[in-house]
Amino acid sequence: MSVRARCDAIEECYEFMLAYAAQGVSGEAGQANAGQVRALLTAAEGAVDGLAAAFRAAVAEAGLAPVETYDAFIDVLDRDARDSRAAMRLVLVQPAISSQVVDNLNASIHLRALLTDMFLIDEILSARLGIGP
Repeated sequence: MSVRARCDAIEECYEFMLAYAAQGVSGEAGQANAGQVRALLTAAEGAVDGLAAAFRAAVAEAGLAPVETYDAFIDVLDRDARDSRAAMRLVLVQPAISSQVVDNLNASIHLRALLTDMFLIDEILSARLGIGP
């Protein structure tokens, strides 16, 4: 999966979760969007797994330098991705995903750090390669 596809899946999930959090639902089966939040969160969790490796491959393929500088940031991205993935997985194992749980996940410093990392990647790849992730 490309960096772009991974970022798109994560951003789509986050945007949906912002709206879901405002709905005030318990997340029980049969409630509006209960299954959709779980599906999008599952897709985002999968996209997070391997995001750092995908960015590393994009950097290598493009021949971006200095490699050490990119590698240092990719280490940060990997740490933020692992932390975000752990939070996503914790939410996914819950029998019901309520608006309040999603609101707390949205506010997580781990998820916010990952999103900021992705925005930085987007700007760098856009500027250096003329493409988004």
